[in-house]
Amino acid sequence: MKDFNGKVLFLDRSDINTDEIIPARYLTEVTKEALKPYLLEDLELPGFVPSRDIQEKKAVISRSNFGCGSSREHAPWAFEVNGINVVIAENFARIFRQNMFNCGMLAVELSREEIEGIFTDFAGEETSLSVDFEQRRLYLESKGKKAVYPFSLTGFDADLITAGGWVAYADINY
Repeated sequence: MKDFNGKVLFLDRSDINTDEIIPARYLTEVTKEALKPYLLEDLELPGFVPSRDIQEKKAVISRSNFGCGSSREHAPWAFEVNGINVVIAENFARIFRQNMFNCGMLAVELSREEIEGIFTDFAGEETSLSVDFEQRRLYLESKGKKAVYPFSLTGFDADLITAGGWVAYADINY
């Protein structure tokens, strides 16, 4: 299973699409590693500088409809190769969400109110995330502030994550 713990990157916007996650001009690359420097290169957010802001981050927290756009697997791959194995949002585009699980990564949906509370309490601060996968709990901490958020997964999605993704799951089960 991948590591889901570490510093959080806050992306305070809805409708972040797969072209903003990894621009289409890089889809001719033949390895995941080749995608690494281009993660979120075309994302326009005030004050956001990918080369500076992505460093050392292990999780993303964003708003609604994360990963909309095309169905490419490259978007989760670009996160994965940068060490970001968990994305938390109000909701996800269906195919992006499933591609996350297929890669053994965690896509967590929280309510609008919970996401708003997280941005109010933690955005702009160096925030750490710890995930208790077995208990289905997210723990956020920053400068003495702490919060716990329960989450749910389908049994199949949990099995994909535990196995390390679809290919490993298929190797074990077929």
